[in-house]
Order: sequence, then C-alpha cells, then structure tokens
Amino acid sequence: MTVVAFHAHPDDEVLLTGGTLARAAAEGHRVVVVVATDAMWSEPPTRLDELRASAAVLGVQRVVHLGYADSGHGALLYADPPGRQRFVRAGLDEAAGRLADVLVEERAGLLLGYDRNGGYGHRDHVKVHEVGRRAAELTGTRLLEATMPRDAVVRLARVVRALRVPFPYEGLERAFSASADITHRFDVRRFARQKQAALAAHRSQVEGSGRLAAVMRLLVRLPVPVFGLLAGREWFVDPVTGSGRRC
Repeated sequence: MTVVAFHAHPDDEVLLTGGTLARAAAEGHRVVVVVATDAMWSEPPTRLDELRASAAVLGVQRVVHLGYADSGHGALLYADPPGRQRFVRAGLDEAAGRLADVLVEERAGLLLGYDRNGGYGHRDHVKVHEVGRRAAELTGTRLLEATMPRDAVVRLARVVRALRVPFPYEGLERAFSASADITHRFDVRRFARQKQAALAAHRSQVEGSGRLAAVMRLLVRLPVPVFGLLAGREWFVDPVTGSGRRC
C-alpha cells in the first residue's frame, strides 16, 4: 500500500506523523510526503532541502511540493510573492486537484491530513484539512486526520514551561481534538530515534529564534528514551467511521 502524508510546511511531517511514516516504511509500505508550501519567504529553498533529508531518515520514498507559498500565522496576510500564490488563497478544487493527481499517480491507499482545527489553528493547517478532505472525496482514498489529544498538549505545555522553555500556550483549550474524537492511537516509540533525527534535520528551525524553535531544540537534545516518552505516540481522527483503534 502507498501512504501519502499531506502537510502544510516542512517539519510538520515529523511533528505530527514522523513515527507513523517510519513505521509504515519499516512495514514495507511506500511512503510519500506532500507539502503544500516550502515555508520560505525568500529564496533559496532551504526548507525543502531539509525536508528531503528528514524524509530520508524516516524512509519516505518521494517528496512533492505542490508549489504554494507559506501564508504566515498572524493577523496580517501578506501579498503573494513573485511567481507563487499563498496557500490559503488557493481555490479549494484547484489545490485538491493537485493533491488528487499525486494520489492517483501513486495509487494511494491511505491519505493522512489534518483535523478540523488544523492543529493549533495556523491558516495553512486549516487549509490542509479542507484540501485533504476534498482530495479524498475526489479520489475515494481513505483519509485519517493527524491530531493530538487536547489534554496531552496541555500537559506537554506544562512540562515545557517547568523547564523554562517558551511555549505558545495561547488557545490550547481550542486546539487539536478532544480525546473522545480521536479514533486511532499509534505507539511509535520503536521509531523514536528516527523521529528525533528527522526533526534534527530541520536545522533552520531548530537553530532559529522564537518559541517553537526553543521547543524543537529541547526535543532534539533529549535522551532518546525520554524523547520517546514525549513523542512516541501519534493520533488520528477517522472522519468517516469514527471507530477507535490502538496500534
């Protein structure tokens, strides 16, 4: 089976689905990562190079960029950069058609998208949710939507805060998914070393500034068993069946 993971930006593939992708590859499935944006506000496209390095660590066999630009996260939506359109401005059917072309080409049996909140609400993540659902409808591909249980995110925030690492706490009570809505829980602790190494491949983010970069630095410096405890489970919502499963 081919598994296609659709993400908004490079590094999202690790944070939300890295262990699942590594596990699928180890079990003999073909794994493809599609990103809507290159997450770059200017050239050169370093983030895509980092994505390819991360993908290689996880066992991903193909990386596809749909060609859109990062829409940013904040009150202002900036003008489109030369020659590219910000993802949030893309027509739903146009963007879904681009993703559907990959699904058909790959004969995908499973598409991974995002929950209805787009995780923490980034406008590009919400768009991934919308585009993923539409592409699944167009192709008949089974869809699972990556998420996290809201209460687990709050607990993680408390741990990070206790370590005096800045963390984006705002809006966590509305982020991701309620535990009751989660249908699939995957234990990926066996792949903690790969997941951590794939995260470290995103050097521009780990070495950057801001709260998320601080959290990423903490994660890549943890002993692997501790990293596995914090990031060794991944969660999904099945928008069709709603039936729970632990793997």
